[in-house]
Amino acid sequence: MKIIGITGSSGAGKDTVCAILEEKYNAEIVDADKIAKELSKKGTMYLKSIVNCFGSGIIDNKGELNRKKLANIIFEDEAKREELNKLTFIHVVDEIKKRINHLKKKIIVVNAPLLYESNLNQICDFVIAVIADRNKQINRVMKRDGITKEEAEKRLNAQNSNEFFTENAEYIIYNNEDIKNIEEQIAKIKI
Repeated sequence: MKIIGITGSSGAGKDTVCAILEEKYNAEIVDADKIAKELSKKGTMYLKSIVNCFGSGIIDNKGELNRKKLANIIFEDEAKREELNKLTFIHVVDEIKKRINHLKKKIIVVNAPLLYESNLNQICDFVIAVIADRNKQINRVMKRDGITKEEAEKRLNAQNSNEFFTENAEYIIYNNEDIKNIEEQIAKIKI
């Protein structure tokens, strides 16, 4: 079994790279963001921990986490973002490791924006960072999340820079062109 870490900041194109690895290389994707969403559903321990930390104002009228409210808090306050990250690492990292232990595919991809901060890079055979031009990232985040340019820039400013990823990852995928270009870059990596 080979474990590949995929990381990068918002709007870089991590999901696009994962989709290619899943389709063309038969990889199993373990997505940290999707797992975090599952684990933060109504009534879960993770959600209770988040409410204890941030207050009941982040819960909507259905008892679910209001992600937009939480995002507004954590992208305004670095200390609050760190608190959420600590909670996330406690709940999500364990779940990721459990899922990996039950998978049978030869290639497993861990898609995690906070791969290094959570130390998940330590379980990976190698890490691929996905990066893109800043303006492309801003536009992708605005479109995906339905937010303003200012909000998108604030989110990106709160995350690791492309330089951080190029210095720390074994491989870099530049996602500034089309899918074919990404596929060609992936083909050069010994998957």
